[in-house]
Amino acid sequence: MCTHTPKCPTADSPDREAARVVASHLEQGWNLLCNGAIVFDDTGELLPDGQIVAPHRPASANAHGCGVRRV
Repeated sequence: MCTHTPKCPTADSPDREAARVVASHLEQGWNLLCNGAIVFDDTGELLPDGQIVAPHRPASANAHGCGVRRV
């Protein structure tokens, strides 16, 4: 249970990534949040109930050809 003030969002809320990091394992590419969710460097998540959230990075500008100069 979260003891932070204000309370961290729960793992099932849309803003769950705003919860505080309670354990950081940057060398392994993941962080444990106060709400029990594990967030990976690729933006994927593992929720406390075992549900998997696929990575959801925003598309980079170059992936769509924007800002690329063709000669």
